[in-house]
Amino acid sequence: MFKTLLRQVRQYKWAALLTPVWTTAEVVMGILIPYVTASIIDKGINAGNIGNVYKYGALMLVLACFSLLFGILAARFAAYSSTGLAANLREAMYRNIQRFSFSDIDKFSTAGLVTRMTTDVSNIQSAFQMLLRTSFRAPLNMVSALFMCFFINGKLSIIFLVAMLVLSVFLTVLISRAAKLFKEIFKRYDDLNGVVQENVSAIRVVKAFVRENHEISKFDKAALSLYTLNVKAEGLMALNHPVMNLVVNASIIALSWWGAHFIVGGTLTTGQLTSLFSYITTILGALMMLSMIIVQLTQSAASGTRIAEVINEQPDMDNPGDPVMQVADGAVDFDHVYFSYKKGGDYALEDIDLHIRAGETIGIIGGTGSGKSSLGNLVSRLYDVSEGSVRVGGVDVRRYDMQVLRGEVVMVLQKSTLFSGTILENLRWGKPDATLEECREACRQACADEFVQGFPDGYETRIDQGGTNVSGGQRQRLCIARALLKHPKVLILDDSTSAVDTATDARIREAFMQRIPGTTKIIISQRILSIRDADRIIVMDNGRVNGFDTHDNLLRFNEIYRDIYDMQTSGGEGDFDANALKN
Repeated sequence: MFKTLLRQVRQYKWAALLTPVWTTAEVVMGILIPYVTASIIDKGINAGNIGNVYKYGALMLVLACFSLLFGILAARFAAYSSTGLAANLREAMYRNIQRFSFSDIDKFSTAGLVTRMTTDVSNIQSAFQMLLRTSFRAPLNMVSALFMCFFINGKLSIIFLVAMLVLSVFLTVLISRAAKLFKEIFKRYDDLNGVVQENVSAIRVVKAFVRENHEISKFDKAALSLYTLNVKAEGLMALNHPVMNLVVNASIIALSWWGAHFIVGGTLTTGQLTSLFSYITTILGALMMLSMIIVQLTQSAASGTRIAEVINEQPDMDNPGDPVMQVADGAVDFDHVYFSYKKGGDYALEDIDLHIRAGETIGIIGGTGSGKSSLGNLVSRLYDVSEGSVRVGGVDVRRYDMQVLRGEVVMVLQKSTLFSGTILENLRWGKPDATLEECREACRQACADEFVQGFPDGYETRIDQGGTNVSGGQRQRLCIARALLKHPKVLILDDSTSAVDTATDARIREAFMQRIPGTTKIIISQRILSIRDADRIIVMDNGRVNGFDTHDNLLRFNEIYRDIYDMQTSGGEGDFDANALKN
């Protein structure tokens, strides 16, 4: 974990290395000031020599100025390097997330990834800045002050050693108990973020079903759990200050008592006792800072582990050593494919053996959970097969460069997603250098040009986050147009016209037949009308192919397909569940 985090310092390493140098110089300047103060008292005030007061006073001023200068440099370099580390950590996580396959994304919740990119990185930034400054400053202050104490009077310095021992034991016990609580706190942050994200993204559903009170209750429960753990952890850490003050006050009393005896005995001067008071405050203050460092590192250790998990996560899928860089055609072959979403889990697809010719239009229909979408996911290699192989253009999809494959095998997913920006910017996701006319042509094929032209700003109309200012059918048509701009060899529509009326659906399919005849079109749908004109239709049932033939032949020979047809032509076009029919 530490190696992973430190690798991200990169271009800020010199700033990180120079911070302890400036901190050391600051400490040296500061630690000499009490010693000079003793000289002012003993050689100036008590001796009645005003010249020495001015001389040592000037020296103190010089030391204080240098201490200030070195402190400013240390603070600036620490801030620069820690902020840079935070930026690099976010970039490293974000870059790796972009490489994740769907199965990799499934391992981390969206809320968890957001927490790691924000709260966890902020913790590491604070801890690193403190580590660079305080972790050097505190030990140096403590060791230097202790050295000066023994230099002034070794016997009285035993008081400091006892105080340090007492505080060390107390802090060890305190932090060991708090560490477990801090680890659990970050898990609760994930839960809280998950509740907020889910509620905000589905706020329309919440309001439609009048579930505001239910969602508030969920949030309150998550927030209360986080609050309770924070109270326990902070309650433990709150003991730090009163115990520290008790030890400091006890040490001052002991030093005053024994110091007075040494002064009366003539083995200690008033100035030296004054400097010892300053040094004891420095030593115990350094211990306080060390305790804060340990607390911060304890909190940040959990954050660092969570960040390192994302950075070090190796994607399940990657490019082969010598990738194929060209897809010959849109032929798709499934050779005895088995697929499970989780390693060792139940198969979502079993023994799929299909062969689709380039340029064919293929329909896929079946009950909910029958494996329709899983077939499409494997063709574009959003997931890898568990057994068998999937070939596109005669080549196993695992041998292609993934960008090349996904540039030629385009899948319009069930959830139509648009991004903040103009309609034109969203369309150009399919082809960044597409002209306005190319975008319009793609929209004509997807039956989207008409409604886009109806907007006052046309293709420059702004799309809100998530596409909430356009209807579901409009989102679907824009997503189809975006896919068409890539001019793919294989186009997969995963129930991508479910929000479109049947007349528009028919116009889209007709445009496909006329304008992209060479593209292999795989249409996944719950509606017979969306696929009946396909060259061939796949009927899926519980992860297996139940039938693969033309519409007419399936009507005659396939019971499941015939039942779907009868249900939809006689009673509407609702979703069909083959399992319900069997029961």
